[in-house]
Amino acid sequence: MARTERGPDGLDRDHHVRTITGDRATKPYRCPGCNQVITPGTAHIVAWPTDDRDGDDRRHWHTGCWRGRTARTGYRR
Repeated sequence: MARTERGPDGLDRDHHVRTITGDRATKPYRCPGCNQVITPGTAHIVAWPTDDRDGDDRRHWHTGCWRGRTARTGYRR
């Protein structure tokens, strides 16, 4: 189940946030916070703006990168 949190600085929008467990993480993704790969089997966060009806803006983040999102000045969209 998704929760709602404030998005990264520069995106003053609320985001749906869902935790993905390691056993459900079956594909690699590039984290917009650090631009590094989230490898399969790694628990992480998926987040998308609450006003994104199609889910096109969903991004997969390392959990630590999502926690530090307000301190970062640059991130990959």
